[in-house]
Amino acid sequence: MVEFMKKAMDWILDKEADAAKNNHEKPAEIDKQIKSIDARRAKLKNDYEEEDAEFGHILDRLHFIKAQSLKYYNNKND
Repeated sequence: MVEFMKKAMDWILDKEADAAKNNHEKPAEIDKQIKSIDARRAKLKNDYEEEDAEFGHILDRLHFIKAQSLKYYNNKND
Protein backbone atom coordinates (compact mmCIF):
# COMPACT_ATOMS: atom_id res chain seq x y z
CA MET A 1 0.00 0.00 0.00
CA VAL A 2 2.85 2.39 0.83
CA GLU A 3 4.47 1.75 -2.57
CA PHE A 4 1.18 2.54 -4.29
CA MET A 5 0.89 5.83 -2.40
CA LYS A 6 4.49 6.74 -3.30
CA LYS A 7 3.83 6.04 -6.97
CA ALA A 8 0.57 7.99 -6.88
CA MET A 9 2.30 10.97 -5.24
CA ASP A 10 5.13 10.85 -7.80
CA TRP A 11 2.55 10.81 -10.61
CA ILE A 12 0.76 13.82 -9.13
CA LEU A 13 4.04 15.69 -8.71
CA ASP A 14 5.00 14.87 -12.31
CA LYS A 15 1.67 16.35 -13.48
CA GLU A 16 2.26 19.46 -11.37
CA ALA A 17 5.77 19.80 -12.81
CA ASP A 18 4.34 19.59 -16.33
CA ALA A 19 1.72 22.21 -15.44
CA ALA A 20 4.42 24.50 -14.06
CA LYS A 21 6.45 24.17 -17.25
CA ASN A 22 3.40 25.18 -19.27
CA ASN A 23 2.53 28.17 -17.05
CA HIS A 24 -0.58 26.49 -15.65
CA GLU A 25 0.64 26.35 -12.06
CA LYS A 26 1.06 29.59 -10.11
CA PRO A 27 4.24 29.89 -8.02
CA ALA A 28 2.14 31.15 -5.10
CA GLU A 29 0.11 27.91 -5.13
CA ILE A 30 3.28 25.83 -5.13
CA ASP A 31 4.65 27.95 -2.29
CA LYS A 32 1.43 27.34 -0.34
CA GLN A 33 1.87 23.57 -0.84
CA ILE A 34 5.52 23.76 0.26
CA LYS A 35 4.54 25.61 3.45
CA SER A 36 1.78 23.10 4.15
CA ILE A 37 4.09 20.11 3.71
CA ASP A 38 6.82 21.80 5.80
CA ALA A 39 4.33 22.38 8.62
CA ARG A 40 3.05 18.81 8.50
CA ARG A 41 6.61 17.49 8.42
CA ALA A 42 7.59 19.61 11.44
CA LYS A 43 4.57 18.37 13.39
CA LEU A 44 5.34 14.77 12.47
CA LYS A 45 8.98 15.22 13.52
CA ASN A 46 7.90 16.77 16.83
CA ASP A 47 5.40 13.96 17.47
CA TYR A 48 8.09 11.39 16.67
CA GLU A 49 10.56 13.02 19.07
CA GLU A 50 7.97 13.08 21.86
CA GLU A 51 7.07 9.42 21.28
CA ASP A 52 10.73 8.45 21.09
CA ALA A 53 11.43 10.21 24.39
CA GLU A 54 8.52 8.41 26.02
CA PHE A 55 9.72 5.02 24.74
CA GLY A 56 13.21 5.85 26.02
CA HIS A 57 11.77 6.61 29.46
CA ILE A 58 9.80 3.34 29.46
CA LEU A 59 12.87 1.36 28.39
CA ASP A 60 14.98 2.94 31.13
CA ARG A 61 12.39 2.00 33.74
CA LEU A 62 12.12 -1.55 32.38
CA HIS A 63 15.91 -2.01 32.48
CA PHE A 64 15.93 -0.80 36.08
CA ILE A 65 13.09 -3.18 37.00
CA LYS A 66 14.91 -6.04 35.27
CA ALA A 67 18.10 -5.27 37.23
CA GLN A 68 16.15 -5.30 40.48
CA SER A 69 14.47 -8.55 39.50
CA LEU A 70 17.80 -10.20 38.66
CA LYS A 71 19.26 -9.01 41.95
CA TYR A 72 16.34 -10.47 43.90
CA TYR A 73 16.33 -13.66 41.83
CA ASN A 74 20.09 -14.18 42.28
CA ASN A 75 19.90 -13.55 46.04
CA LYS A 76 16.99 -15.97 46.38
CA ASN A 77 18.84 -18.75 44.52
CA ASP A 78 22.13 -18.37 46.46
